Parts: sequence; C-alpha cells; structure tokens
Amino acid sequence: MNTTAALTGVLPVLQTPFSEGDEIDYDVLEGEVHWLLNMGADGIVVGMVSEVLRLSDQEKDDLGRFLGTLAANAKTHFVMSVGAESTKVAVLNGQRAEANGATEVMAIPPISVALPESEIYDYYQALLSTVSIPVIVQDASGYVGSVLSIELMARLQSEFGPQVLFKPEAQPIGPRLTLLRDATGRSAQVYEGTGGISLIDSIRRGIAGTMPGSDVCWSIIEMWRAGQAGDFARAYEIQGPLLALLTIQNTLDAFLAVEKHLLVRQGILKNTRRRTPVGFVMDDETTKEIDRAFEALLHVCGRQL
Repeated sequence: MNTTAALTGVLPVLQTPFSEGDEIDYDVLEGEVHWLLNMGADGIVVGMVSEVLRLSDQEKDDLGRFLGTLAANAKTHFVMSVGAESTKVAVLNGQRAEANGATEVMAIPPISVALPESEIYDYYQALLSTVSIPVIVQDASGYVGSVLSIELMARLQSEFGPQVLFKPEAQPIGPRLTLLRDATGRSAQVYEGTGGISLIDSIRRGIAGTMPGSDVCWSIIEMWRAGQAGDFARAYEIQGPLLALLTIQNTLDAFLAVEKHLLVRQGILKNTRRRTPVGFVMDDETTKEIDRAFEALLHVCGRQL
C-alpha cells in the first residue's frame, strides 16, 4: 500500500495485550497486527480501546516506535492517538508519533476540564501546525469529554484542508455526519467510530472509512466491502448478529472486556488482562450471551474458529 494515499477503508483499533506482569506483550501484539492485515484491514490504529489513557508516556513512545516499524514494513497506514490534557503535551506526542513512523495522528481534546470553543480550536490548530502528517480530530464524547461543534470542525477543515480528518462519535451519529459533510462542502474525510453500530448508515452518508475494534474485524471488512459495492442486503445480513454483540458494549470498559474475550477465543491474545482499575466485569450470563452473538456472527460470515 502507498501510505501517501488517502486514509480509507477498515482501520481496526488495536487491543493492547498485557503479560501477567502487566507489561505490554509485544510478541502477541505483533501477531495481532499480522492477523488484522491478513484479514484485509487497510491500516492499524492506537486509540481509546487500546487503553492509551492507561499507558505511561514511555510505554506510548515505545508502542508507537514498535508499531511504526511494523506498519512501515507492511506498507500500511498507522494512526497513533496523541491527545493530551495540555496543548504542549499533545504537540510533543504528535511530534514523537510522526518521528516514530505514524502516517496519521488522532487526538481527542482535553477531557479534565470544560473548555470554551476558542481554547479547543487553539489546541487543534497548534497540533496541526506542528506535525506534517494528517490529524484526525476525534470527538470521543460517546465515552469521554464534551461534544465538539460542527462549526468548530468545519472551521478547522476550512483552514487546514486535507490535513485535518474527523472521527465524530457524538450522538446522533447519522445526522451529525450529514451536518459535517454539508458544512464542509462534502470535502471532509470522516470515519465511523461506533464499532460498526452506525456503519451502514454512515456509508450511505459518505464516510471515508471506519475504525472498529479488532476482535471481529473480518465482519466489518465484509460489511464495508458489501456497502462499497452497493450490496446493502448482504451488509444488513451481517449487521444483525453484529448489533446483538455491540449492544452489550455500552461503555469504553465494556468494549475492552468483550473485545479481549473474543480475541482470546480466536487465539489472538493469550489473556483478557486489562489495566486496572476497571469499571466493567463480565458475569457468566453476559459472557454466554456474548458468545451466542459471536457464534451467530461467525455463522453468517461463513467462518469457523
């Protein structure tokens, strides 16, 4: 792949595997990356479900360098999350990510304090002015932080053009996608980030790609390809069991727990370890329901474990 080409397609957000000693397990991570690319993923992403907020600065730097090398060798896109609680740190994170081989960076705004729109604009302007690679403005308000206004995103797009990309996750997803599309004259590159819940509707509204979790990437890839080919009947067939699986994942920690469980089931991860503290733990009945939905998704996609 030519990584100077536009960022499009299915871009799974990696789950970070941890050893029993609570260190990043790079051997397992490399296997996860190769598995995703072999499934047909168009790139890899470190984002919220990568537990990026639970990693130290050194760990994020080491992780970025490791994945940058893997992505360069595979000639694929690598998006690194660089958002921070201050403009200075976000800029430093962006510079390190670019030096480590990220082809794009993604940033949520600061989440520890309510900010006026002018401060948020200055935060993104500083990041976009410092790095030479594209910056994905992530509205992660479905999980953390506050909603970014359409006006703010359109202003950034007007000033920085194709360098600024968007991952809007505020509700209602569909109408806000249309508002952003129309406010930017259909020139904004926008990515779906709900794990696939809004994928079909978002494809119809003109998104450039999707950033789902890595656990069932094969189903998202098939849905994406069906949607791009206009075969929405097939996309809807896959959507049914996928939605049954995703409705259980209604918090960031729930996404982490379910995705790691399913990656272990598929032999990609060795364990379901998450960085503590955690806010969601699957009980036996929840686990059984997840497994039933997963098996239905395997069936409709013609896959076996």
